[in-house]
Order: sequence, then structure tokens, then C-alpha cells
Amino acid sequence: MKFVVRSQHIISVGGYIVERNFPYRNIIVVNKTSEDVKIEVPVFKEEWIEEHRNLGLEIIPVSEEDSFLTLFKRAKAELESIKEN
Repeated sequence: MKFVVRSQHIISVGGYIVERNFPYRNIIVVNKTSEDVKIEVPVFKEEWIEEHRNLGLEIIPVSEEDSFLTLFKRAKAELESIKEN
């Protein structure tokens, strides 16, 4: 299944991670480009991260020790500063 990340938007795909042994509990996807990008969901393997970075997306894996909210807010603030310029 494909999911579209609109240009200059940020999403979380934690609900689409289906592997029990996946090392991250969530993934933040940031599209800083001026074009919409299609991503593959659900997420089954770690290689998904590199494959989607190659599409020009910023991929931020969130581990159990990380604060999702802090990482999301930081990425959102960075994205907003790009939009303003």
C-alpha cells in the first residue's frame, strides 16, 4: 500500500510498523521537498528507512528511550523554519 506525504509536511508512521522485532517504536517522516512523495506502508524491515531516505525524505527513527514528542516538535520547528524562507 502507498501513502502520500505532501510537500513540506511531517507525519508519524508508528501505527504502520508491523514487525515485533523492529528496533523502533515509531518513525517520523519529514518531507522538506516541494513535491509530494509516496511511501510504502506498512513498515516490515529496517531497510525501509534507507529506501525512503533515498527518496529525499528525512526519516527519524524513534526508539524506546527517545521522547517521541520532543523529536516530533524539533522536526516540526525545523520544517516550519524552512517554510518561512
